[in-house]
Amino acid sequence: MTGEKRFLQLADVAEVLNISASQTYALVRSGDLAAIKIGGRGQWRVEASELESYIQRMYAETKEFVQSHPLDRGELAEDEPDSGELEPDTFD
Repeated sequence: MTGEKRFLQLADVAEVLNISASQTYALVRSGDLAAIKIGGRGQWRVEASELESYIQRMYAETKEFVQSHPLDRGELAEDEPDSGELEPDTFD
């Protein structure tokens, strides 16, 4: 067996997906992300392979969405700075 965990806690899943723990819980409770409830306290666990399947499903759904909703040239203009130059980073 490899060093990778088979089951992940919801906090681990949230970190992988870069979302909040409550968003992760909502994915599980809605059935969008398969999970199991274990132990006397009913702790949720997500199998690593189920998380990977979910991610692949989201890529497929996003690809389908992008293909069926072509980018409007006007959408690009809204995201660009007015001067046509890139704004400097403000991170210190």
